[in-house]
Amino acid sequence: MDGLGKSGHGNDVMKNRNFIMVVVGQIISLFGNAILRFALPLYLLSETGSAALFGIVSACAFIPMIVLAPVGGIFADRVNKRNIMVALDFLTSVLVLFILFLLGRMDIVALIFTALFILYGIQGAYQPAVQASIPALLSNEHIMQGNAVINLVSSFSGLLGPVIGGTLFSFFGITPILHISFICFMLSAIMEIFIKIPYEKKVTQGNIFSIGLADLKESFIYMKHQKPVIMQFSLAIAAINMILSALMIIGLPVIVTQLLDFDSETANRLYGYAEGVMAVGSLCGGMGAGILARKMKAEKGYILLLYDALTLIPIGLALMIPMQAFVSYVIIMVSCFVMMFLATLFSIQIMSYLQMIVPNNLIGKVISCAMCIGMCATPVGQAIYGGLFQILKEKAFLMFFVVTILVLLLGFAMKKPFAEVAKLIEL
Repeated sequence: MDGLGKSGHGNDVMKNRNFIMVVVGQIISLFGNAILRFALPLYLLSETGSAALFGIVSACAFIPMIVLAPVGGIFADRVNKRNIMVALDFLTSVLVLFILFLLGRMDIVALIFTALFILYGIQGAYQPAVQASIPALLSNEHIMQGNAVINLVSSFSGLLGPVIGGTLFSFFGITPILHISFICFMLSAIMEIFIKIPYEKKVTQGNIFSIGLADLKESFIYMKHQKPVIMQFSLAIAAINMILSALMIIGLPVIVTQLLDFDSETANRLYGYAEGVMAVGSLCGGMGAGILARKMKAEKGYILLLYDALTLIPIGLALMIPMQAFVSYVIIMVSCFVMMFLATLFSIQIMSYLQMIVPNNLIGKVISCAMCIGMCATPVGQAIYGGLFQILKEKAFLMFFVVTILVLLLGFAMKKPFAEVAKLIEL
């Protein structure tokens, strides 16, 4: 073992060499991922012009992330986390090569669907390894700061990825984006080879399927009976993802490229900027979480969700009231920035608290199961919103007002689980 575990001397977040290497690897990998996951759905929407097809394909592609998240968690507890990250980044680079080869030789819907299906599956298996490595490298008092740094990396990549991807896509198409993402995944995999994460090999009995089923059963029993608040949080996040996250995933590209009065080239570029604005909001939220880590109170966490709900109201008004397209766009962008700022604070809090209350020997699979439950409703929401935006194009604002009410109700319902988590952290 490397000696940088929870009691080791490497707990200062930005002095921990291995944590820094994880961060650098994430910067490179997530940038490639950001431009790829931005460009492929936009390419599909641009080629077909169908919001319903865009929503259905996005929803179906999300399914393997949900299915493979628990598998990734099981491996994260039983296999060296470094090896998982290296292997999956190499696999993603191979996927990009196949997309490049098949582009123009295969039906576009089938190609994008298959590519997104595999890409999301890889990400589902990848993220538990990253999340499980944080408490393995940092002490409890630095976990929220570590999560904030990882989130900053994700936000920074999300900021540059869509802006650069949108600009490249509007001028040159999909091909240069695929080249850049391939280079990113290869560099990330090479970088991650040199990371050392504390690892203790577990003795296993039985075949891989029986081990996997036993681990999943252990995780759900722990969540349901020993720490039921984890299950409550997971179900609440599932509701948030279905109601709010899916609305923005499907709604933002449809609004910018179809509902606002922009030409095709301008719309694609502005959508890239819109994703960049949301990434800046997330970036600022991550910085806020890092700075305010010791001041943020678990029992008050639900308030962030209440404020987040209110950011939907200006978006609904911008779509309802006739005004110049660019004015509507600016209003929507400001709302998206604030929304992502608050949502990032909220998500960093939840992930940090889960990492604090779950023991290290269970953390990979329990967190991945929680993530799986949280994500399972997203494709349902995406499919529903894809159809709703197709049907309610001129009255899309109604969805934002209804969702505002639903998220407010959910925020108040989460007051009790946050209070319970605060008690567990103090123990």
